[in-house]
Amino acid sequence: MAVDRREFLKIAGASAVLALGGKEVVDILVPGEVEASMKDLPIGQEKRWAMVVDTTKMDDNLIKRCQEVCHHIHNVPDLDSPKEEIKWIWEDDYEHTFPEQENEYVAEKIEKRVFPLLCNQCTNPPCCRVCPTQATWQREDGIVLIDEHRCIGCRFCMAACPYGSRSFNWGDPRRVMEDDQLKKLNPDFPANPDYPTRTKGVVEKCTFCEERLAEGKLPACVETANKIKKGALIFGDLADPQSEVRKVLRERYSIRRKPELGTGPNVYYII
Repeated sequence: MAVDRREFLKIAGASAVLALGGKEVVDILVPGEVEASMKDLPIGQEKRWAMVVDTTKMDDNLIKRCQEVCHHIHNVPDLDSPKEEIKWIWEDDYEHTFPEQENEYVAEKIEKRVFPLLCNQCTNPPCCRVCPTQATWQREDGIVLIDEHRCIGCRFCMAACPYGSRSFNWGDPRRVMEDDQLKKLNPDFPANPDYPTRTKGVVEKCTFCEERLAEGKLPACVETANKIKKGALIFGDLADPQSEVRKVLRERYSIRRKPELGTGPNVYYII
């Protein structure tokens, strides 16, 4: 759909007022308003993908291995710069992962545990709400994707995401792939020629390996984690009562990140 300059400025202006003006970003995430504004976004009945993280089986080395595989498959550059950092999977501690879980007497083993973080593929994604060009959108199976050809780099979606799941390409990511230093830094994971590179000035994030799902494969991080420690990551269809994720969630206690915001995160953490 073509959008002329005047129409685009109207859309961008309205989004700017919403995301950065009279309303705070947190106001965008008020549960009642999010649910009302997102109710027309389709969530397919056939599939609703979700991930369960068994944090009792995760450790720093396992998370790093998952990150290496994910970043290799998707050519996520390691720029060694906090300002330019691109991340699809990363890790953090309990306090920063679950700031809403206020408990000064939390068990030490949980408090010192590391947690893998990624896009939560929200049921009600606020990033889709604020995008002026509809570059970020939600599939019928719930996966939130980014059309990098439509992304204009306004970064409204980054401001709206309460999980810090999105990264911005400040420079041309291809400069790393063309650098021989890449193989020296990580000889086990050179650039993947089968995955297209992104360009400067666009946003990116985890996609639940949607290209692998189309081939009937599990996300790369899930496949890798379970080769090292079975059951560390569980992936499946929440819409299927007999799926592995539904079985695990019935039998084990889990929490989600900032569920009070009404975003409906589809990544669950077994504590």
